[in-house]
Amino acid sequence: MKKIEPRPAATLILFRDSAAAPEVFLLQRTRDAVFLPGAYVFPGGALDAEDSSERATRRVLGLSDAQASARLGIAAGGVAYWFAAARECFEESGILLAVERDGRPVDAQRAAALAHLRAPLNAGTLEFSRLLEDEDLYVPAAEIAYYSHWITAPGRPRRFSTRFFIACAPAGQAGAHDREETVSSAWLSAREALERHKRGEIELIFPTRSSLTDLAAFPSPRAVLEHAKGLGDIEADAACWALDHEGSKRLFRRADAPYYEIHWSDPQETGDTCFVLQPGVPKRLDRLVTRIIAPNPGFMTGAGTNSYLVGQEQLAVIDPGPEIDSHLEALLAAGDGRIRWIFCTHTHIDHSPAAALLKARTGATVLGRPRPAQGNQDHSFTPDRVLAHGERVALGGVTLRAIHTPGHASNHLCYLLEETSMLFTGDHVMQGSTVVINPPDGDMRAYLASLEMLLAEQVAIFAPGHGYLIGAPQREVKRLIAHRLARESKVAAALARHSGATPEELVAEVYDDVPARIHAVAARSLAAHLDKLVHDGRARLEGGHYVARHAGKLPPG
Repeated sequence: MKKIEPRPAATLILFRDSAAAPEVFLLQRTRDAVFLPGAYVFPGGALDAEDSSERATRRVLGLSDAQASARLGIAAGGVAYWFAAARECFEESGILLAVERDGRPVDAQRAAALAHLRAPLNAGTLEFSRLLEDEDLYVPAAEIAYYSHWITAPGRPRRFSTRFFIACAPAGQAGAHDREETVSSAWLSAREALERHKRGEIELIFPTRSSLTDLAAFPSPRAVLEHAKGLGDIEADAACWALDHEGSKRLFRRADAPYYEIHWSDPQETGDTCFVLQPGVPKRLDRLVTRIIAPNPGFMTGAGTNSYLVGQEQLAVIDPGPEIDSHLEALLAAGDGRIRWIFCTHTHIDHSPAAALLKARTGATVLGRPRPAQGNQDHSFTPDRVLAHGERVALGGVTLRAIHTPGHASNHLCYLLEETSMLFTGDHVMQGSTVVINPPDGDMRAYLASLEMLLAEQVAIFAPGHGYLIGAPQREVKRLIAHRLARESKVAAALARHSGATPEELVAEVYDDVPARIHAVAARSLAAHLDKLVHDGRARLEGGHYVARHAGKLPPG
């Protein structure tokens, strides 16, 4: 697949008030269009050279290029996107999102008087910055909020890297299609547009549907705008292709589990990487790392335990996995006589038992931390070298740094590959599920502290003990912390409603959002939450029952 660099573009989602629900402006593209024929879209299009001109920049009110670029996460040229969003909006819909020098919105009558200039703008004989300069009007950047970033999948005839913005439609401006590139237009509530798409009456592409779904619940245009203004860092959703195990291609987006792994392992966007988690089949993740999945699938292990071979001329194995002959042979075959080190993240029986067998076959040095006395531990594990927190190990051209992350297990280590900033997380961070914290060796306080510690690390991607690579590490860690604290609030609130209770008595109430079949496992983490409340002075343990302290002051949950 030939790689075509996506062209920068801007799209504006316009909302207006209505009696039932806020409405959004949609345009139907002509069926003769090369890109998205017949689809209903928001006004928008590619950036022009004019959008980054000095004159255009002077016509943007209240936003410097440095501020705009920082918001978009680019080095320079950010303000051009705000300008392009307003320009495309006027060219395609006739809605003039502009203000006077003193910040007053342009009135509807004046905007209507300028509508005839859409034709020369679209023909390229008039520049939008010239129009604004002649009329002494400005683009009100403060009223245009950056909302999302979508990148067209490789292989399309045209590709765009489109920044979506949100604005409230100016009073009295209804808008209209241009009868050339667009042949119809409508103001619809987000829910109505989605329902009409579902009935097959209109075609909405995925980014449009996703945006409408996300914004449908807001009660007013101003609420939508303020929501967008409050968003933190916005990550691109870059659609990508990958192959299944039979060679058929499938499209993935950011919400799909394999998304980040596809981008990491196929940076050239060839579409030739396989997304299927296949036990026993080596998967080259990058120039330094190959993954082999053990054939131990299950409720707790997903597709199986991930073993990683790291390095070039000489190799380290991270988490050799369970004692399964076929898995050991797969590691030896992939290692091809080059395995020199064996690292274990912890000593649960799905991660470390193969270490002794692999050492016997290769003579490799075993590194990690001794097994704890409690829990379901691998009693065969004896490290040749006990690693301290922060210790760096040179592996013949690459370096791993050990990070002690107790919580799931007291001896748990993550390993940072310094050359690529890939962090091997074992069971500290898992893809597809949360980690079970099983006292007494599992400790919720330690687990949360270990998560907080990772926020200080410069990590590009997580390589977990189970599942796909996990992208956006900072966001994922913050999500996990928020999830655990939200669960803690539910535990505290439930405990306050009882005069005393055991984890087994509370589990159905606290974990009412998960299937009952996993309540027995959830009860382990619930016990860890309760132990944390006791340590924090918010509960006490009496005769095997947990009792809330100062119940009236506990968070509502």
